[in-house]
Amino acid sequence: MSEDQELGITEQKEYNPGEWYAEVVEKAELASYAPEGMGGFIVTRPRGYSLWESVQDNLDAWFDETGVENAYFPLFIPEDYLEREKDVVEGFDPEVAWVTHGGHDELEERLAVRPTSESIIAPYMAQWVRSHRDLPLRLNQWCSVVRWEATETKPFFRTKEFLWQEGHTAHENGAEAWEETLTRLDQYQRLYEEVFAMPVMRGAKPDHDKFPGADTTTTVEALMPDGKSVQGGTSHHLGQSFAEAFDLTFSDEDEEERVAHTTSWGLSWRALGALIMTHSDDQGLVLPPTVAPEQVVIVPIWREETKEDVLQYSSEIAAELEEAGVRVHLDDRDGRNPGFKYNEWELKGVPLRLEIGPNEVEDEEVTAVHRPDGEQTTTDRETLVADVEDHLEAVFAKLYAAAEENLEENVREASSPEEIMGTIGQHGGYVRTPWCGDEACEEAIKEKVHAEIVAVPLDESDVEGEHRENAHRAEAIHGDGDECTICGDAAVETAYFARSY
Repeated sequence: MSEDQELGITEQKEYNPGEWYAEVVEKAELASYAPEGMGGFIVTRPRGYSLWESVQDNLDAWFDETGVENAYFPLFIPEDYLEREKDVVEGFDPEVAWVTHGGHDELEERLAVRPTSESIIAPYMAQWVRSHRDLPLRLNQWCSVVRWEATETKPFFRTKEFLWQEGHTAHENGAEAWEETLTRLDQYQRLYEEVFAMPVMRGAKPDHDKFPGADTTTTVEALMPDGKSVQGGTSHHLGQSFAEAFDLTFSDEDEEERVAHTTSWGLSWRALGALIMTHSDDQGLVLPPTVAPEQVVIVPIWREETKEDVLQYSSEIAAELEEAGVRVHLDDRDGRNPGFKYNEWELKGVPLRLEIGPNEVEDEEVTAVHRPDGEQTTTDRETLVADVEDHLEAVFAKLYAAAEENLEENVREASSPEEIMGTIGQHGGYVRTPWCGDEACEEAIKEKVHAEIVAVPLDESDVEGEHRENAHRAEAIHGDGDECTICGDAAVETAYFARSY
């Protein structure tokens, strides 16, 4: 660890969350900034990449259980392919990076560095699908994409290149495609709640903010402690627009040619930013045991005359835990005192610390300390494995409870534009209010306080027919006669306003 890292976290989460977050990411050894001249890019360090691997491991297992196969498509997309779906071109055009030369030779056709892959995947799905027997077709790829945004870099939250997974599926009808859309939304929600210890709000994007070319975009939104919302993952019901653009058709049971219904869904390493921001504190990174590279760190405490006994006992404890499947690290370094080690492992987010000194050896015990709150207990060696598992579950529960409390306390109502803006300005969080559906009303708020509609309620009923129109309209959102809070026209749904990352 460098001298700078020895100083710990110098910024405070409550008062300067942006600088605090950047400091946690660097000092916890999750990421570094790319070389000068490459603004917007980061280098992901092994500890940071291990968090991404935990996302991959969990989602891949769930995808596999639901019929998804992994594939890989080219990084580059011919300009002609990208232009076949005009809404995608219009939606991403300002952010597309282009390759114009191969070596010294100018290319005959520009190649887009993928901002998303519908335009390269759909043509091949069209080749591979001939009959209804080929459906459903479910593909996923783990890759990076590039979107050349002119925004300040925030590691994991906002970078020009980012890692993600993108799933693409084709189905016989709209109902099956909608079921697929919700299945993936379920899995994203499960990742946050069961793996990240974070409750999320489930909804849809308003029509003007849905994925270019989609019928409906569904989303899980995570509320950060600073009152901003993170779009945690999206699942898109694409209808037939992409299938029509790329001639993705099939013969049904009556040998009639029909256009397929498609979906796409993706989750990026923005999820890691949300994880870091949600749980970490002024001492550094805090991780739930489900994703922590080390779930337990053992810190032996000795003087020269007790060193051999303490280290022997500590090694035995580490071996027992490792055999039980616990990710454990024994910090037996010379030259660093226990206090330094405590601070270092707190900075790196290890959920549970076991302290072992001469007294623990003599009494055949260990002292266990929880990372989130410093709660300290003593446990017998005989029940060590079971107790450690209980401790890890308790740490997860504490993290979830704190995040849940933050969400529940920060959803508020507003009945006037001034109240929307004042509530967001004072408290942050989500402001729930009746809305007419007109984008201009959102803009009126956005111009003043930089808050937008991050979600509207989601009607999850099955879809029949060729297209799903306004799928997010919710049941009985507001009674008859409710008016849009901003313009006074009749309200058609509820809008959740928030500032967002």
